[in-house]
Amino acid sequence: MTTPEWSMAFDVGSAAELQALAEQLAHQLAPGDLLVLSGELGAGKTTFTQGLGRGLAVEERIISPTFVLVRQHPSAVSGPGLIHVDAYRLESAAAVDDLDLEATLAANVTVIEWGAGRVEHLSDSHLLVDIIRPTGGGTGAGRAGEPAVLTTDFDDDGEDEVRGVTLAGVGPRWRGGPPALALD
Repeated sequence: MTTPEWSMAFDVGSAAELQALAEQLAHQLAPGDLLVLSGELGAGKTTFTQGLGRGLAVEERIISPTFVLVRQHPSAVSGPGLIHVDAYRLESAAAVDDLDLEATLAANVTVIEWGAGRVEHLSDSHLLVDIIRPTGGGTGAGRAGEPAVLTTDFDDDGEDEVRGVTLAGVGPRWRGGPPALALD
């Protein structure tokens, strides 16, 4: 594994904050950029990608590509489109190669969920995005003899759990340093 040029971390408290962070990032991305998203089920990988799509002004609603593996979202303006990939069921880099992502990489921003260890060969530079959800919380979490509440996704009731988001730039594209991002 290649050592990142830099890394930065954020805490986000809601799906809206995660999308806002991704939207800011999208304004600093260019055609050919590859993002590799990691995180448990329900951590917010697709939610993050929805924010990227909004920032890139792509057409169509962004939903998980779990069953189709790849979704293409063309730009509604003159910017790059978004290629959204779910590599969860792909067992190797060779299986990724069968998707022929090289054909679309140069003209789009490509986001690959569950791609770590399988997709880095697609580009000499990539942005690692790791989303960590809490493993416990709520009343009694961490007290002896009381079960912790497992958070499985951003809640719909407004009681979102804080997620940790780490961005790390790998390769020549990111040698200039991290993008200017801030949560309000």
